[in-house]
Amino acid sequence: MRAFSPPDWSAAREELRAALALASWPDGLVADAELALHELYVNAWRHAGCQAPTVVVVLLPTRTLRVSVADDCPDLPEPRISADPYAVSGRGLHLVRSLTHRFGADPAKNGKRVWFELDFAA
Repeated sequence: MRAFSPPDWSAAREELRAALALASWPDGLVADAELALHELYVNAWRHAGCQAPTVVVVLLPTRTLRVSVADDCPDLPEPRISADPYAVSGRGLHLVRSLTHRFGADPAKNGKRVWFELDFAA
């Protein structure tokens, strides 16, 4: 049985904010990264049924942020567009695509990793 409330993502959000603040990233990019992380985190809960998605935040030497969210469901996500313009879901991956420079999903030994990259100097 799945909980009705998504798992707490505050620790992942704080780690992301701390890493980007330490690297002096601008507030606008921090906000984009935070929203993209939130979308992937909630998707792992809502669509994969994962109560504790694993989040990895990496700042690469190229001034690129790479965030991945892992769950134990092997089904790779596919962006979809709802035919109903008033639908309350179905736009998350499109939002991630528009906020970031790259995103994708990779199969893992026990599930998958959905990730995005955001460049400092875009």
